[in-house]
Amino acid sequence: MLRFSKKADYALIALKDLASRPSGESSSAREIANKYDIPPELMAKVLQRLAKMGVIASHHGTRGGYYLARSAHQISVADIIQAIDGPFLVTACSDEDESCDQYAKCNVRDPLWRLKDLILQSLSSFTVDELVSEEPKSSGIDNDREPLPLSMVRRSSETVITPVSNTNR
Repeated sequence: MLRFSKKADYALIALKDLASRPSGESSSAREIANKYDIPPELMAKVLQRLAKMGVIASHHGTRGGYYLARSAHQISVADIIQAIDGPFLVTACSDEDESCDQYAKCNVRDPLWRLKDLILQSLSSFTVDELVSEEPKSSGIDNDREPLPLSMVRRSSETVITPVSNTNR
């Protein structure tokens, strides 16, 4: 099952909060953490990581805090997840991982890499601006067949992405 990490969830929450503020207004890690009942120390680490990766920026002083480093429509969900969790992978092997015993004979590696590319393309096309507006925009993915829609399911404080078949609608 594909899952966003809890840190990635917190990062998405924080980015939506920052994008919802009036232009130029910043917020501290503690303010965001308290608003969403997130441990302040963990939120601080998440925001520091996002700042280090250039997704958000910070300024010090009495009116200090974090703010978006660029426009919300220029920051994708993929940017956020990769800033927090590193490269997006769906298999244990990567493009360069020839140390796997099955690498030469693996019959699912290439199709799974294509699947990873499709998922990453979808995450890259969904922006923070869309998180704020909560209105879906075109996915930008052009396939010959209609992909299965994804639904977000909340389970025990983790986000789980599960395919929804057309028969369940």
